[in-house]
Amino acid sequence: MLTCPTITLKPTGAELPQIGFGTWKHNGKKASEAVYTGLKVGYRLLDCACDYGNEKECGEGLRRAIEDGVVKREDVWVVSKLWNTFHRKEHVREAVMRSLSDWGVSYFDVYYVHFPISLAYVSPDTRYPPGWYHDGKSEVKHDPVPLRETWEALEELVDEGYIRHLGVSNMCSALLMDLLKYARHTPSVLQIEIHPYNVQQRAVQYAQSQGIAVTAYSSFGPLGFRELNTPKSLRTQPLFTHPMITSIALAHARTPAQVVLRWATQRGLAIIPKSDTEQQMRENLESTNIKLTEQEMTAIAGLDVGLRFNDPADDFEGCHIFS
Repeated sequence: MLTCPTITLKPTGAELPQIGFGTWKHNGKKASEAVYTGLKVGYRLLDCACDYGNEKECGEGLRRAIEDGVVKREDVWVVSKLWNTFHRKEHVREAVMRSLSDWGVSYFDVYYVHFPISLAYVSPDTRYPPGWYHDGKSEVKHDPVPLRETWEALEELVDEGYIRHLGVSNMCSALLMDLLKYARHTPSVLQIEIHPYNVQQRAVQYAQSQGIAVTAYSSFGPLGFRELNTPKSLRTQPLFTHPMITSIALAHARTPAQVVLRWATQRGLAIIPKSDTEQQMRENLESTNIKLTEQEMTAIAGLDVGLRFNDPADDFEGCHIFS
């Protein structure tokens, strides 16, 4: 079984696996099988969310792994995220309990606010997961809920033992600064889009200066979004074929994917890449065996153009999270 380094979280001192298993776009039975295989290979963090629509299936994979003696529950970090339509205090508990039930667990190791934007409530009886559109078709309906209301409702669930660590996702430093002024349970992790085309050096530096670990998502840049045919991703050079990345991979006798992942972990970031095959799962975990030179790290960071592939404002009216 493969293992990976860890990052010490504040304030608990718990050790967060630096390489987690991403579940976005793992659907149906494939999600269950992917989670089970990932745990057998050696992954000990499963990153998921209400919005992915696969928590029940991922939970089945975890349950099977526990029943087969592959892992114990306490060995695995189970991660979920609060969707935008559940930001009102009266809906936060409902969302957390639904996700816990779908996973078949009694607590989350990390629970994030998925996006710092509040949308009008959609009952799970109407549609689950709710998605961005209030009517399920085209209407984006905002709801003026302050982040503080949402955070304080989550803190109550920390007090009750349903959440071990709180996190924030897709949050800029200004919002994080404000949150830290009133948070009773401060965020342990910041999860943001980071890859060579979007290095986010200042955001990383600020979070880490506050004792907040940083997890990078979409480490492969346009790859995951090309599957969705998004215009930005289709017109962007894939990282795996970029001459700089391929030349560094050749020099280390590794794959371009491993080079891109090592660039992130060598910066002290946690990562949650998606893997479709057992070979990819193993290669991703083995990426920490590489030691990139300072020159190689700088060269890869030089690809930065501040390009976000996950920007809700591109597709959903009024969702100006990064504007």
